[in-house]
Amino acid sequence: MKAQKSLSRPVLWVAVTTLILLAIPFVAMQFTNEVNWSVSDFIIMGLLIFSTGLSYVLLTRSASGFTYRAAFALAVGTTFLLIWANLAVGLIGSGPNAANLMYAGIAGIVIIGTFLSRFTSRGMKHVMFIAVFALAICAGIQLLAKMYAYAGSSVTEIILVNAFFAMLYAISGLLFRHIALKQPPAAA
Repeated sequence: MKAQKSLSRPVLWVAVTTLILLAIPFVAMQFTNEVNWSVSDFIIMGLLIFSTGLSYVLLTRSASGFTYRAAFALAVGTTFLLIWANLAVGLIGSGPNAANLMYAGIAGIVIIGTFLSRFTSRGMKHVMFIAVFALAICAGIQLLAKMYAYAGSSVTEIILVNAFFAMLYAISGLLFRHIALKQPPAAA
């Protein structure tokens, strides 16, 4: 019973925060035609925001240190940003493009890797560095396939977008590495 009670308050805060964030485009739609969200846009963003917040709450609820919380905040936040940017405008070219599915693969690596790592700092360190490596591979594929020729894309943009997300995952990986180095080795 106590575990349910201790989790209900953070879940409520995540739900309230989600509603507040969704109110921003809703209010903006009342004053300008520049913001034009459909019901499905609100549902998708609501699910994305709520699941991101809930993931952070669940992953850090037993964490005691600031560094651990910061590492997970960076990992969860970067994955949110990667998915959101990809859904909103696409990261390759302008608008929907099948090549953007590569970034869904990166998000999949992080999400599945997080579960496989059993949420340990040693495991998460590896997941973050695998995501960095996968982003480098994506950038290489994009350049070799000449995706910089797509409308709204360039070599510089491909390099900078992939480097930006790789840097965020690398920082998270270094934070997890720092935590793992301070922990005693696991018993055999």
